Amino acid sequence: MPDSYVTSFIERWFEWSTTSGLRVLIISVVMAAGLAIVKRAMNRFQKVYEGTLPTEAQIKRATTLTHVIRDVGRVVILAVGGMMILSEVGIDLKPILAAAGLGGLAIGFGAQSLVKDVITGFFILLEDSIRVGDVVEIAGVGGVVEEVKLRTVTLRDLSGNVHVVPNGVIDKVKNMTKVYAFYLFEVGIAYREDVDEVMAVLRDIAEELRRDPQFTEDILEPLEMLGVDQFADSAVIIKCRIKTRPIKQWRVGREMNRRIKKTFDAKGIEIPFPHQTIYWGEPKQGTPPPLYVAGMEQTQQASH
Repeated sequence: MPDSYVTSFIERWFEWSTTSGLRVLIISVVMAAGLAIVKRAMNRFQKVYEGTLPTEAQIKRATTLTHVIRDVGRVVILAVGGMMILSEVGIDLKPILAAAGLGGLAIGFGAQSLVKDVITGFFILLEDSIRVGDVVEIAGVGGVVEEVKLRTVTLRDLSGNVHVVPNGVIDKVKNMTKVYAFYLFEVGIAYREDVDEVMAVLRDIAEELRRDPQFTEDILEPLEMLGVDQFADSAVIIKCRIKTRPIKQWRVGREMNRRIKKTFDAKGIEIPFPHQTIYWGEPKQGTPPPLYVAGMEQTQQASH
């Protein structure tokens, strides 16, 4: 009796080994090969994405992308291969798939914001919309990008406050330091001034700024004069702009504004400002009391 059991077991094992067992072995080999291919492909992708002269931001972005893609590839290979192996072993997958479907649906409803953050963060990294060191405005918050992660973006504003923005709420990105930047000037002058003369003065100021060793590397092109933009209530607005290296536009613009003010003062070019008339009112009875200004009295006394 025992011999018959042993013989029957050996026959069944041999039959299983030559059919389902062989298929399990093939599936395992294919899974191992697939995991190796995914790893090698992602390493190659990371090197190509980083470029020949990778920066720290490019390395971080490439590392994050490759880890995400590699993990997704591993999960897909292991899940499909595991189900095929269980099917060959003789386990009914229908209850497992049904339970997994219900569990995935429940998790999806509970963590849909997290999934949205991760998916949006993946495409932000893939499209290179934001990189570390950029000055951006996202979700109503502006500042310098300190970290770009798969789920969040960390910004630090001008006051030093840190803002952590979930990627899922980012529907629009305003990047102010992508490749190059412009500083836009809207210079107001009095109506009596000669606009051609003022535009020539602005070009001279910008050219002098370009020749300054402290700013010459930050300015990429000469001043672009856009011309007379509008006739405001008390000023003629001349619009022009300077092309600069990324994140240098504010430094160049502030220095240009300083030089414009000093040059206009020296040349007598009027920069108009709004005037205000003060009306003291008039009482119902009599006339309003006189308004004495100390400086005016002293001036009148000195003139007498």
